[in-house]
Amino acid sequence: MKNNRILLTGGAGYIGSHVVRQLGAAGEEVVTLDNLSTGFEAAVTAGDLVVGDTGDSQLLNKILSDGSFDTVIHFAAHTIVPESVADPLKYYRNNTANSRVLLEAAQRNDVRHIVFSSTAAVYGELADGKASEDTPTRPVNPYGTSKLMTEWMLRDLANAGGPSYAALRYFNVAGCEPGGSIGQSTPKATLLVKVACEAAVGTRSHVSVFGTDYPTPDGTGIRDYIHVEDLAAAHLDALDYLRKGGDSIILNCGYGHGYSVRQVLDAVERANESKLTIVDEPRRAGDPPELVAIANRVRDVLGWEPRYDDLDTIVSTSLAWERRIAGQDPGAYWAI
Repeated sequence: MKNNRILLTGGAGYIGSHVVRQLGAAGEEVVTLDNLSTGFEAAVTAGDLVVGDTGDSQLLNKILSDGSFDTVIHFAAHTIVPESVADPLKYYRNNTANSRVLLEAAQRNDVRHIVFSSTAAVYGELADGKASEDTPTRPVNPYGTSKLMTEWMLRDLANAGGPSYAALRYFNVAGCEPGGSIGQSTPKATLLVKVACEAAVGTRSHVSVFGTDYPTPDGTGIRDYIHVEDLAAAHLDALDYLRKGGDSIILNCGYGHGYSVRQVLDAVERANESKLTIVDEPRRAGDPPELVAIANRVRDVLGWEPRYDDLDTIVSTSLAWERRIAGQDPGAYWAI
């Protein structure tokens, strides 16, 4: 029996589906577990889909018990920072408690490796807005805390003889598969590039800019935007690293430079050749002024080489997908 299958939790979601696609293209045998609360069946373009919840220990043991899985790639999570501030227990239940259930099932069924979808939100507010993997973790919202607690569980389980792991701390993910096969269709999305592209095609009335008085050059927040295809490739590199015996590791996934909200909106206007309706709003709770990766380690350790480090490329792939949704292209998918 083959023992190198991969279970992806949340593989029908935005980032997970891009990883599923790349794994399938690489010839990996993949099973996706997703409750489809925010994901889409049509986004799972390789392997099998099991509809269910990551917190369902009975289901997890049923899937993993045949001993054919060597790796779990764990995406399933709630990810909206303001919602986490308003409803923290929702985040600790889904992001932390359900992760504990998953790790327990992985250990019980001799899974050897885990690749974990973490976040730069574990760093909190930084004096200079730059974060390396050695920067102290001081999350300022429950979303970041819920992810950090899972990192701690992974660390402690690995130290106790459990699976080795790679925790990938994402910065701001954006863009869509350049060929248009899959894209970001998250209902009620809050990620800036998608929101702005929705406004550009008329499926959203305006773009809100939350905070115009930050201590940044144009007063708006600065983030490190990474194309989803480059981020997905980092997961495959992490998988290869762990399978070759690499030690457990935490890695920042970003490009190492940032763009302000205004710069992103300018890029969307350029790509769409029209002005956006922009509404300035107060700051949101839990949003730091600047957050940019120091991301040398992911390149040095994994040999990761980004291919889409360009804001206009990120925006153009997002806009192409939003145009397909707005035109009700039957080859696309979106929430009704």
